[in-house]
Amino acid sequence: MARDLYLAIDVGTGGIRSALVDRQGRILAFSHQEHEQIVPHYGWSEQRPADWWDGVTATLRAVVGEVEGAADRITAICACGQMHGSVLIDAEGRLTRDTALLWNDKRTAPQVDAFTDAHALERYLTVTANLATPAWPAFKLRWIAENDPQAYDKAATVLMPKDYIGYRLTGERAWDTTEASMSFLMDASSGDWSKSLLEMTGLRRDLLPEIKATHAVLGPLSEAAARETGLTAGVPVLVGGGDYPVALLGSGVAEPGMASDVTGTSTIVSVLHRAPVIDPQVSNVATVEGHWASFALLDAGGDAVRWARRAFHENALSYDAVTAAAERADCGASSLFFLPYLSGERFGAAANARAQFFGLTAGHGLPDLHRAVLEGVAFAVRRKLDMLQGGGKRPERFVAAGGGAKSALWVAIKASMLGTPYLVPEELECGIVGAACMMAVASGDAPDLKTAVARMVRFEKEVVPDPAWSERYDRMAPVFDQIFDASVGLYGCLDALDGDIEQLVEDRQSRDC
Repeated sequence: MARDLYLAIDVGTGGIRSALVDRQGRILAFSHQEHEQIVPHYGWSEQRPADWWDGVTATLRAVVGEVEGAADRITAICACGQMHGSVLIDAEGRLTRDTALLWNDKRTAPQVDAFTDAHALERYLTVTANLATPAWPAFKLRWIAENDPQAYDKAATVLMPKDYIGYRLTGERAWDTTEASMSFLMDASSGDWSKSLLEMTGLRRDLLPEIKATHAVLGPLSEAAARETGLTAGVPVLVGGGDYPVALLGSGVAEPGMASDVTGTSTIVSVLHRAPVIDPQVSNVATVEGHWASFALLDAGGDAVRWARRAFHENALSYDAVTAAAERADCGASSLFFLPYLSGERFGAAANARAQFFGLTAGHGLPDLHRAVLEGVAFAVRRKLDMLQGGGKRPERFVAAGGGAKSALWVAIKASMLGTPYLVPEELECGIVGAACMMAVASGDAPDLKTAVARMVRFEKEVVPDPAWSERYDRMAPVFDQIFDASVGLYGCLDALDGDIEQLVEDRQSRDC
């Protein structure tokens, strides 16, 4: 029987997704099993790696059962997964902690503060290409070393979520370049573990396994794993990669000059370059095909639309009805601006930024407000894009993904706002497709990733900029920036209304309230 199927696994924060994909990138069978986040304290977030493995075995058995003869038709297996979650195992492969600290766990903030107090930015930014933040595994390991030393001392290896699954499938231990690039432990220039970063963080080098290419073969599926999953032993298992860079590949963003806009609850904007963009407000991740994606995160995204639906309609209108209302407004919402910082800013000096409407008149109605919300997120994306370009020109095209890609109006606004065509993929399970592209190369079904992407990624539509809209947004964008800059000095004053005013006045230094 021909081996003509790829088996992809996505270890998500909300659950495990597994799928069988054919050589054309079409998903033939799909299974999902949820798992919960554990929140022992405010700001903490953990999961049990054992739950991930249970989800993998259940979903693999499910998808294999959907396609006749699937177990003997699988060419390769590849996992991608949530990034930064730190799993510790001992020499025998046993967990030294039952839970792993996840990407969104904030308990490591004191370790980050201690690090930045002790080390100047210029000492590490050019090495790691990333600012120190609580998400990175280096600081999770530092927290474990200080607060759970028994688990740290017993550990032989630290693995990321998809790497733990790879270990359970093969018995082999490795990281890939995409995960290592955001560990705060890899030298961005050499692609290997950094001696200076290990010294600065005070971590053990022996915990870190070899860094391999994402589409390299980790090892064959073991007999034990085959029994648990219902698969055939000996099938090649790839190293795999972080979910975000693998999804970039699976959305067709695979060459410098391309960019990605993933709008869900928040927005992640990425631009591909041949080297990282060194800027304290920009994060960088190595991509599957060997480039770098500079990216910025906005807490503004679908959450702004969700807020407007609740605030204006008490959730009585559908999202389609809200979009239909926005479509009745003119481009620019009659010079109404919305700053979408409902949850502040993820990075930058204005972490305490607030949202606001500016320019309201008696002539504005709900359609204008709804359109201003959509345009406000797009203006915020435009502000970030200027940093991500790294001194270069605008990207040749954006690929839209996430729930925001389903709104034709919003995609049209963004294309015109940025003066760049937007492509919408046919298959929005981009991590699954990206993993399939890697398996096509590893198995010899495609000569390289570029060929695999061209064959397996299809676009539903292309949305080109509206020249009249673009001209209007070009005139409005500087005003949006001025409103933001003029408001920064007031955010502390708003904080004071909910806090200790006397202390704030004492600490405000040159702020003019």
